[in-house]
Amino acid sequence: MTESNYSTVTPELMELAGKTAQAAEVAPELYTEYGVKRGLRDVNGKGVLVGITNISEVTSTRIINGVSTPIDGELYYRGYNVQELIRRHPGKDHFGFEECAYLLLFGQLPNKKELSEFCDILSDYRSLPPNFVRDVIMKKPSKDMMNTLSRSVLMLYSYDDHSDDTSKANVLRQCLQLIAMFPLLSVYGYQSYRHYYLDDSLIIHKPQKEYSTAENILHCLRDDKQFTPLEANLLDVALILHMEHGGGNNSTFTTRLVSSSGTDTYSAIAAALGSLKGPRHGGANLKVIKMIADIKEHVKDWTNEKEVKDYLRKILNKEAFDHAGLIYGMGHAVYSLSDPRAVVFKSFVEALSEEKGYQKEFALYTLIEKLAPELIAEERKIYKGVSPNVDFYSGFVYQMLGLPTELYTPIFAIARIAGWSAHRMEEINHDNKIMRPAYMTVEPHRDYIPMEDRK
Repeated sequence: MTESNYSTVTPELMELAGKTAQAAEVAPELYTEYGVKRGLRDVNGKGVLVGITNISEVTSTRIINGVSTPIDGELYYRGYNVQELIRRHPGKDHFGFEECAYLLLFGQLPNKKELSEFCDILSDYRSLPPNFVRDVIMKKPSKDMMNTLSRSVLMLYSYDDHSDDTSKANVLRQCLQLIAMFPLLSVYGYQSYRHYYLDDSLIIHKPQKEYSTAENILHCLRDDKQFTPLEANLLDVALILHMEHGGGNNSTFTTRLVSSSGTDTYSAIAAALGSLKGPRHGGANLKVIKMIADIKEHVKDWTNEKEVKDYLRKILNKEAFDHAGLIYGMGHAVYSLSDPRAVVFKSFVEALSEEKGYQKEFALYTLIEKLAPELIAEERKIYKGVSPNVDFYSGFVYQMLGLPTELYTPIFAIARIAGWSAHRMEEINHDNKIMRPAYMTVEPHRDYIPMEDRK
């Protein structure tokens, strides 16, 4: 195959793709007839129970007088309410991501000595193998940072003398190294992309030992290495809110699914990254940013409720924006009345919008937050309430922080690697059977047809 047609979809491939689509057809009514839970969810969108975990809990209902009743969403890390963890944040000089990572991995909040030792471990691991940036990250950089991150993780396997050792201590060592390295792999991958694809300068800053994860992201990313305390603290809050969300989300379930086969840590985490890359999972905040930009372009008065609502209706009716019929950042697979992550985020977002001069944009977000659930309830048949999810505000935060859009999903991964690591450790400690769900086949049996008799 020549280089010129390596990435080309030919007419022959188009024809073959049509045949695969035809072969893949399954009558929709069969799912109901055989009680198949499509997407591993019931008709109300509730996930099928497939496992038990101690790591985190996502709650949207409570049994009141024997009836399952919707409540404001709650998210717990090892039994601690995340809203409380962030509300009790000691102050501007304290960063909570490392503390919560310790909690997820070891089941308890650390004392001062334990946290200091844990941060020292992460700091010691916050470096890449010799020449890794040159030999791996800068060689044939990808346009997509998630692919760059996945490739880097798989390449780390080759640098690990105990890569296939799945003993608990070795897996913990690998997980801690990945938690520490993810910011560097992501930021350096972007810097390489920026140099080769955007024809910009190539600037690689080394991390600072005394800095937190959030501080080092900003330090390594920005040319001048400068950031304000509010910027670093808000990014730290974003990392805390994204680091874990139950075992049922797609990428975490992928981690556990692949880990159950007994594979190595690098393969399991690369699989999770492949899941998170999907726009239905990790790319939602970028969709929100693009949608808001489209609204700002087509709505003259951002404060006019009727004008904003009319345009949102067009988006919902597939007449505007990307014609998908979705108001991005609204609704969640589990939460109904509210997403606790969005609730926590909003107060911090408002403070940053004032520091950065984005008050008008924040007012527009607030107005959409008010109007969209009302509009969706009018236009759609829904089984539960609709409220803003964390992605509704996270992209706006990253925009105000001046982070490149290419890093929006990798930042999600920088946070979520802590949760993935905790679930991989739990899966290994449970020593469960390999996951093997069932698919039923509806294709009838057929007799073999000799070549000369085929049409």
